[in-house]
Amino acid sequence: MAAHLTRQIIQQIASRAQFTSRVLSVSLHTSGSQQSKKDGKPPKKIINHTRIRGIDILRNPKMNKGTGFTLRERQIMGVHGLLPPVVRTVEEQMLRVMTNFSKRQSDLDRYIYLMSLQDRNERLFYRVLTDHVEEMMPIVYTPTVGLACQQYGVTFRRPRGLFISIKDTGHIYEMICNWPERNVKAIVVTDGERILGLGDLGVYGMGIPVGKLSLYTALGGIDPSKCLPICLDVGTNNKALHEDPLYIGTPENRVTGKAYDDFIDEFMRAVAKRYGYNCLIQFEDFGNHNAFRLLEKYRHQYCTFNDDIQGTAAVAAAGVFASLRITGKRLVDNVFVFQGAGEANIGIAELLALAMREQGLSKEEAYSRIWMVDSKGLIVKDRPAGGISEHKAPFAKRHKPLTTLEEIVEDIKPTVLIGAAAVPGAFTEKVIKAMGKLNERPVIFALSNPTSMAECTAEQAYTLTEGRCVFASGSPFPSCTLNGKTFHPGQGNNAYIFPGVALGVLTCGVRHIEDKVFLRAAQSLAGLVTDKHLAEGRVYPPLSDIQEVSVAIATDLAQYVYKEGLASTYPEPLDKEEFVRSFLYHTQYECFEPEIWEWPSQ
Repeated sequence: MAAHLTRQIIQQIASRAQFTSRVLSVSLHTSGSQQSKKDGKPPKKIINHTRIRGIDILRNPKMNKGTGFTLRERQIMGVHGLLPPVVRTVEEQMLRVMTNFSKRQSDLDRYIYLMSLQDRNERLFYRVLTDHVEEMMPIVYTPTVGLACQQYGVTFRRPRGLFISIKDTGHIYEMICNWPERNVKAIVVTDGERILGLGDLGVYGMGIPVGKLSLYTALGGIDPSKCLPICLDVGTNNKALHEDPLYIGTPENRVTGKAYDDFIDEFMRAVAKRYGYNCLIQFEDFGNHNAFRLLEKYRHQYCTFNDDIQGTAAVAAAGVFASLRITGKRLVDNVFVFQGAGEANIGIAELLALAMREQGLSKEEAYSRIWMVDSKGLIVKDRPAGGISEHKAPFAKRHKPLTTLEEIVEDIKPTVLIGAAAVPGAFTEKVIKAMGKLNERPVIFALSNPTSMAECTAEQAYTLTEGRCVFASGSPFPSCTLNGKTFHPGQGNNAYIFPGVALGVLTCGVRHIEDKVFLRAAQSLAGLVTDKHLAEGRVYPPLSDIQEVSVAIATDLAQYVYKEGLASTYPEPLDKEEFVRSFLYHTQYECFEPEIWEWPSQ
């Protein structure tokens, strides 16, 4: 029957005259969705009219199912014989993937294998990610993505996303139009100047936008066809890359000043012109001197946020909020010391200050509870080491200068110690023991990425405080057993925040993302931490629950943005959760069936 049907279709499209009035189309029937269906109705039939057949199907990662194509589909799509005769279920394909994955000798090899899978079979790639979140997260993102960026010249196989050079100034819109997808809703962009805690990697930083957007889909359910990673090549000040024969960017020093600003301006205008002002633009891993000013410059003109400032702030604040249920303190009763005064820590400090202001403190009172430490020591007014940059100034205190973290902890007596400055081992034995001596339940967050840059390990924090600390880290650490009790350290990964925020922003049509959106997301995340999680030492839900965490955050944000008048999608949905879930990308394979589509008569 299938062979007869195939011959009939071929006969119909063989004639040029017939071809002008009829085309072969492929009807995609969803075989289920990860979104919940409260009404019990089956998913709607999705029809995609395409002329793609044969080998082009197998070369298209969005359509390719590999050995998952049934015999009927292989005959219809013209791939019969182009695949081995065996037909595999997606579960059987996943077994092959996980077997290959486990046989790889290093995490970098595993990263390369997963990226090649994404290039071949997109749905299978995301199915693997969603079904094995805890195992895959450290590979497709931190910490392995940092190594992948460092080795990008060696591992480069196939370009993903757009590479836009400052030498292309004046032609950026035309370049964006070269991207085949016309309905992009989310862009992650970097200029590669401050990749994780690794510094200036130039175009090698493209691994970060690619990895982030993989998590947009795997964790936030955002359709990958609506996501676009972009790397802006403005040069690099990393001299080693200038001499690297495998470097794929411009081997020149970074362009700065007006030329840089004009380039960024043109890029932002081009995105808005091509995809509209509701297209979300996430800034990622820009240098401190650009990150803060670009955020302030564009946040009220475009739908944009900086994940290093605001995403990190929200996930860290959520951990602090959850820790209050362990320490028994109110937020306003805490004293915070931050090791580092860059994007991440300034963002966390500002969000915590905003939360304290919501609880009744004045701005000055909130700032008085926050102390910042940079490379010159404690940030104080009139310090002899030199001036203070604009974004640090609000946190400068009238206090004697102190240079070492040990003496700062002894003098300030913080209840919460947070590090995000990529200074490995900054939380020394003396610092950790001092925190344990000053507090019954000290809160210690070592948030720097990757693992090699962490301020301390989970084992060090638990051991040196006799198991009394509340600990969280930016990169994953193994569980730690002390005096017969096992602690499961929480990973304060931005992936808890940015997929849910993006999902809420895009579904509700938020045009400008206020800081209170991130505060609401942090409060929502903290509310998902159960008493059982806290007893295990976690201040975040397990990573295995992260897809549902994203939906919960997006639903909570939907309630907030409609209440505050920040949404532009109307009419306002009555059931916010069902509305959010209706947008989720599903990883199940779709079934191909033939249809003959009649062109409308002229």
